[in-house]
Amino acid sequence: MRVLVVEDQRELAKQVAAALREAGYVTDVTGNGEDAWILGGQEPYEAIILDLGLPMLDGLSVLDRWRRSGIRIPVLILSARDTWREKVTGLRAGADDYLVKPFEMAELLARVDALIRRASGHAAPRIAIGELSLDHASRQIHLGSELLRLTAMEYRLLSCLMLGGCRILSKGELAARVYEQGTEGESNSLEVLIMRLRKKVGGGRIVTHRGLGYQLLDRLSHG
Repeated sequence: MRVLVVEDQRELAKQVAAALREAGYVTDVTGNGEDAWILGGQEPYEAIILDLGLPMLDGLSVLDRWRRSGIRIPVLILSARDTWREKVTGLRAGADDYLVKPFEMAELLARVDALIRRASGHAAPRIAIGELSLDHASRQIHLGSELLRLTAMEYRLLSCLMLGGCRILSKGELAARVYEQGTEGESNSLEVLIMRLRKKVGGGRIVTHRGLGYQLLDRLSHG
């Protein structure tokens, strides 16, 4: 799962990015509006954290450009402007949520989680696909009553498949959500991850559709 942090205060951006990565998100960071506008249109982000007071292009202008061009990625605005008028302006510009600085990192993570769940059609904090259940709050995935022991990349990959709701997800789409920029590694690294996951969740739960991608089933396939 990939998140973009757009924040020109370097220390704050670093703290937010570290918290997101600790929570299992692939995280990109930029400190200006022009780069944010480009990245938001090119990368498959699940959510964007957007500061308003940005150099080169302010946050509201970036948001307006995204929405006018049809980009529907959920956006959480960060701002030091704590008035109802500013919040209304941000929400009417197309933001999905608004968080005032300073804030608790736990609240930011909870809001990002909620944005991503709602965007994928899951209102509840727990997502179930057959016997698999994902708890966003605890960052845990169970198979029945068994807690799965997953690496960070395995967790990201399985979370993406579960949020996909049994849709076929392409290899490129999954790789973009699992790996940090510049760390995709060898061309077969995603296949290796899939193979490791199959051993942990049951080989018949993750199906390969040649030329299309991978699909998580809500029950074991014996075909």
